Amino acid sequence: MAKKIEAYADTSAFIAFVDQSDSFNPLFRRLFSQPPSLLTTSLVVAEGHAWFLKRYDRARAMSFLAMLDAMPFLKILSVGAADIEAASTIMRKFGDQDLTLADAVGLATMRERRSRLCWSTDFHLGLLGVPLVIHNA
Repeated sequence: MAKKIEAYADTSAFIAFVDQSDSFNPLFRRLFSQPPSLLTTSLVVAEGHAWFLKRYDRARAMSFLAMLDAMPFLKILSVGAADIEAASTIMRKFGDQDLTLADAVGLATMRERRSRLCWSTDFHLGLLGVPLVIHNA
């Protein structure tokens, strides 16, 4: 039987894990030292790659991708038209929030998968009631 996905991981969790200047770096270094099964989306991968590319350079952006590839506990879901549609519904519901498409797809994914925990530093990822790990640490 496949291991149950225990948490959804947002871009901010991966950035906090790698970026030593991030105030949540110690928390995410500890969490990633013994991680549960994690789930994320291809939009989070793209968002993280872009962040490292813009903040640093191509080499760091490629290192980010290699890091994710080396995480056997991480499952990356492809995002399709149905996911975008579900995310659009969430963005309309929370029209007063500055949700990115990656955030909204994450919210839709957590709702569909009935996630119980979200690894994120972004308060938007808690809009549907899934607890953020930063509040449970």
